[in-house]
Amino acid sequence: MSRQRRTFTADFKLQMVKLYENGKSRADIVREYDITPSDLDRWIKNHQETGSFKAEDNRSQEENELLDLRKEVQRLRMENDNLKASRADHGTKIDVIRNNAHKYSVSAMCDVLQIPRSSYYYHLKIREDDERQAQEADLQETIYVIFKQSRNNYGTRKIKKELEKQNKIVSRRRISRIMKYLGLVSNYTAAYFKPQKNRSNEAPVANVLNREFEQEKELLVLVSDLTYVRVGKKWHYVCLFVDLFNREIVGASAGPNKDAALVYKALSSIKGNLTNVQLFHTDRGSEFDNKLMIEATETFGIQRSLSAKGCPYDNAIAEATYKSFKVEFVYQRTFLTLEQLELELWDYVHWFNNIRIHQTLGYLTPAQFKEQYI
Repeated sequence: MSRQRRTFTADFKLQMVKLYENGKSRADIVREYDITPSDLDRWIKNHQETGSFKAEDNRSQEENELLDLRKEVQRLRMENDNLKASRADHGTKIDVIRNNAHKYSVSAMCDVLQIPRSSYYYHLKIREDDERQAQEADLQETIYVIFKQSRNNYGTRKIKKELEKQNKIVSRRRISRIMKYLGLVSNYTAAYFKPQKNRSNEAPVANVLNREFEQEKELLVLVSDLTYVRVGKKWHYVCLFVDLFNREIVGASAGPNKDAALVYKALSSIKGNLTNVQLFHTDRGSEFDNKLMIEATETFGIQRSLSAKGCPYDNAIAEATYKSFKVEFVYQRTFLTLEQLELELWDYVHWFNNIRIHQTLGYLTPAQFKEQYI
């Protein structure tokens, strides 16, 4: 089945170029946003040379002909190398015997091809050892790639699931051994300081959610929280909205102030009909209990729900999401400007929703879980 042709807006192309210029690797951008390397290279080149992403502003007939010529030369070199390899007489004879051992006597084939049996079995053992070593090296490389593509976050459980998707059945003990050998340590093994939370408000709003974290409809119930992020020499803050249906981060915002405006900005970023939202649950932070948020929720007919005082378990999904967010994103980067934080936050949310597998979703991504449900 041929790849469906996709179209990209100029804003999307500019976002990809900014991610690349901000230090995100070319391979990660191509994989996570499902674009071709040639597309990304062309956008970067176009942005640097002309500032335009229109093909007619950047493409020439000579460049296309040169690219086709290079591909043809590369193909001819590959065919030539394969032809040279097939002329290795001794190796070819070993292969012939090995590939036909199920049909003919090894001794008879050795006599016909004039190879001592001892020589054949010696080379066969060497090849089998080489194959085992090659398979181990291939598995090590695969585990390394999975770990790095997870942004150094996956442990043995999730790596095992990713290997199963590639039809590779490997025990967690073996994965652990390989990770130790390669020096791969998950971000979750590091201990991080957990600050004391501020005093909660005394709003007379009940815990309507009552820990009903399993929801069967998209955008039915949203939960939220805030966290701090160091930007330059000042503290900034991030607000996330999480859909309990598939644990997707549906709204996000970043700013210098921990206030209602930051929460409202995250709410406004949600793509979808907010009138479908029936319940909005948070802890008792003052950012969620104010005139602005009351007016916003009343406008869309959204009922409010607050955790019990001093009980983080009532907002466990938001707490768990923020733990992942801090370990996988906040603690792994240094932000110099708010613009950089917003760009990389946008990139992380895309990765979290479309690339990162979730144990609670049966090791699917939120996007895959939603698609499977539909």
